[in-house]
Amino acid sequence: MTATTSTGDGPATTANEGTPQEPPGRNLYVVIGAVLIAMLLASLDNLILGTAMPSIVGDLGGLGHLSWVVTAYTLATAVSTPVWGKVGDMYGRKGAFLTAIAVFLAGSALAGLAQDMTQLIAFRAVQGLGGGGLMVGALAIISGLVPPREQGRYQGMISAAMGLAMIAGPLLGGAITDHLGWRWCFYVNLPLGALALVMVSSVLHLPKHRSTARIDYAGVVTLTAAIAAAVLVTTWGGSEYAWTSPVIVGLAALGALAAVAFLAAERRAAEPVLPLGLFRDANFSLVTGIGFLLGFAMFGAMTFLPLFQQTVQGASASGSGMLGMPMFLAMVAVNMVVGPFITRTGRYKAFIVGGAALLAAGLALLATMDTGTGRLTTGAFMVLVGAGVGCLMQTTLIVTLQSVEPKDLGVGSSTATLARTIGGSVGVSVVGAVFASRVRDIMAERAGTAAATGGSAQLDAAGLARLPAPVRDAYEHAVAGGSHQAFLAAAGVCALAVVLAWFVKEVPLRDGSRS
Repeated sequence: MTATTSTGDGPATTANEGTPQEPPGRNLYVVIGAVLIAMLLASLDNLILGTAMPSIVGDLGGLGHLSWVVTAYTLATAVSTPVWGKVGDMYGRKGAFLTAIAVFLAGSALAGLAQDMTQLIAFRAVQGLGGGGLMVGALAIISGLVPPREQGRYQGMISAAMGLAMIAGPLLGGAITDHLGWRWCFYVNLPLGALALVMVSSVLHLPKHRSTARIDYAGVVTLTAAIAAAVLVTTWGGSEYAWTSPVIVGLAALGALAAVAFLAAERRAAEPVLPLGLFRDANFSLVTGIGFLLGFAMFGAMTFLPLFQQTVQGASASGSGMLGMPMFLAMVAVNMVVGPFITRTGRYKAFIVGGAALLAAGLALLATMDTGTGRLTTGAFMVLVGAGVGCLMQTTLIVTLQSVEPKDLGVGSSTATLARTIGGSVGVSVVGAVFASRVRDIMAERAGTAAATGGSAQLDAAGLARLPAPVRDAYEHAVAGGSHQAFLAAAGVCALAVVLAWFVKEVPLRDGSRS
């Protein structure tokens, strides 16, 4: 790996940085263990917090601002992700990673101490600022220590950690909230984060370097504005505000202007926060697009699967979390096979094409579910979805990092992370609008206009039981119909990902040389 240095305000030059200073061994596994802990922190946080939301509202009040507890974190994560990647490339990935962990832990401690909803939202934003650097820093460090040809075996560990987070997060959140209180959903981050800080600072050794080039402030500001506008439009559109409302239209216009200003700023910057030249590489552009579509389909569709399981199949909230295990276990199992295969053979294109196809097929099968579909059938469909995600997650990341210069590993990992984040935000919004529209239509057909007004509300098993039988039956059919449309839309997006994947070129992966 190479480090970026420069003189004056001119373009950066490269110097040797990042080649392991000692042969990979026990210390490498310790570093990767610490990195995985940091990635778990970023992944677990929202999953744990979801089950604690009712308790938070009961304690702090502010039900009308509840969505901002999630939005503040997501928005801060999105806008800080590319900045952390560039700062790591310019000034050292170890220092940037440790700083991101420290900021995340500070936000966690403050959130646990929050006395009202306004404080909690503000401290969640601090958490998000740190969270934006956790995944990016982790991926950049692993990529710097392990050449692309060898990364497959470690990607399996990352996949296992992510699968563990998805399975354990909701269950852990419920247990913590019930036995310790919702504040411990934040405090639990502190010992894990402190352990990661100690392990990374004591074991990870990278040559120190710095860049004297000026930070691309214009790029940071305009990119932040564009990302913030995009996230807010997709978060608020169709829910908090109508799509044609002045707020949404104004945010969309602001985002478009900021994007144009960002492109202009990046062409002039000596050290751009997101070098546009990266997109000249066809593979980089293709897998970035695939990552966006993966985020769209995965988050957009999977948001509504638990609702289908709870409403139509009668699962409890915790039960729907357990019913998601076929998907998560398939994702982990596939990663554990695909990673070593890529390491051994260097072949990966088939997994990108096949993963997109499996994901599209799984989502299309989920779209066939109705009120008579059993849990076993749903689980079988979810296995295909998990296998597709397992194939795509690590292969697209490997291709992304293979396609950039070693000095741009941080920017490469941040671009991949940001593409999935924005894709997920857009997917939840668009698929959610499709779902809600279909639910209202079916409720109006089966139960009348009055029932349709409240028919899109999410009801738990107890709430469903209190409904009159005709309304309950209409609501179950409405959720099934809405889920059909949601999964069908996501499957269509994945079909586009299959097309993009077909054009990826299988370039030989770099071996131990990072120069």
